[in-house]
Amino acid sequence: HDDRIVLDAPDMLPKISQGVTTVVTGNCGISLAPVTFAGDPPPPMNLLGSRSAYEFPHFADYARALAETVPGVNVAALVGHSALRLATMSDIRRKASDAEIGLMLDHADEAMENGASGLSTGLFYPTNAGADIDEVSRVAARFATHGGIYATHMRDEMARVLDSIAETLQTAERAHIPVVISHHKCAGPRNWGRMKETLPVIEAASHHQPIAIDAYPYTAGSTNLRPDLVTDEYRIMIAWSRPHPEATGRDLGDLAAEWGVGLQEAARRLDPAGAIYFQMDEADVRRVLAFPLTMIGSDGLPHDDHPHPRLWGTFPRVIGHYARDVGLFPVETAIHKMTGLPAGVFRLKDRGRLAAGCFADLVVFDPATIIDRATYDEPRQYSAGVDKVFVNGRLSYEAGATAVDRAGRLVGGNA
Repeated sequence: HDDRIVLDAPDMLPKISQGVTTVVTGNCGISLAPVTFAGDPPPPMNLLGSRSAYEFPHFADYARALAETVPGVNVAALVGHSALRLATMSDIRRKASDAEIGLMLDHADEAMENGASGLSTGLFYPTNAGADIDEVSRVAARFATHGGIYATHMRDEMARVLDSIAETLQTAERAHIPVVISHHKCAGPRNWGRMKETLPVIEAASHHQPIAIDAYPYTAGSTNLRPDLVTDEYRIMIAWSRPHPEATGRDLGDLAAEWGVGLQEAARRLDPAGAIYFQMDEADVRRVLAFPLTMIGSDGLPHDDHPHPRLWGTFPRVIGHYARDVGLFPVETAIHKMTGLPAGVFRLKDRGRLAAGCFADLVVFDPATIIDRATYDEPRQYSAGVDKVFVNGRLSYEAGATAVDRAGRLVGGNA
């Protein structure tokens, strides 16, 4: 979710300090282009910033801004279905009409011709939930004709996770498009252990359609503070709140007790807000990280006042904690999940591997010391063990010297 931060803070220290050389933007149906707003962006679009952040009515406008800014990292940009719906529909609570889908297809053509990598959905969110398989597959099919991919934050990652996987597979099959299940999880204590059900389904599907998933190495996720996610079954920490900025970094349960109200009322008072939800099981996290089709992605939210530590720590945590210390898989496997595998999935030509003629996106790190330092209490911490980062052959980050140079560009698609 670095769509705006690559423009506003182009040194990209949260990511490049971990060794990240390329970010994927536009995930979960949320992208800056092609949409503008007269008022405040609705959730979850507000995760990328306020109204002023949305100044790109066409994807080409966003591509131009990236080229003028020259961010510290490369950017592979997806187009969010929520952005398409908000740009073309009068009422996003329903399915799109044929005419509205036609407008979305025009946007798809324009975006892909100007370097976009594909489509994303966030069917879990109100801005996208009205779309059915027919709408999504028709839009995805147009992206497919340009060589795009489809990434989805599924409709349900809790009790109906298997139904959501089935919907995802059917949508991609209809559209003849490769699919990525974003931040795959089985959320909520009642669903802990269900990776043993979901991963075999994904593995079986991979034999007849192109599919990959991504995951982050934490038992907590983060998004808007939503009433349907508020419960006493797991801890909830406030990442930001517009009416109550002083609540940032505090637990919802403590705030509710302090105010003498229930959790739902406390959440209502804090809204609009973001939260960190401690809703996953460690054994499931290990299962999904070790799964051969899993890529590593942070799902970080750089605009949060008190972000989830994944924003600064995801990649060193996988290498240093899960590969080296826990022994979940070899360090080489961890690296492949961050380089060659995603470069192949996102069709990034001549990237993700060390070979003559490839782009020199390189990280110099110490396998004995690399580790994340970011915590839930202190999330903005540089990781240890990352020495130098080169982007497109230029030294772009050096430990102790912060950003050195910026050489990022739009990559993937026709970029």
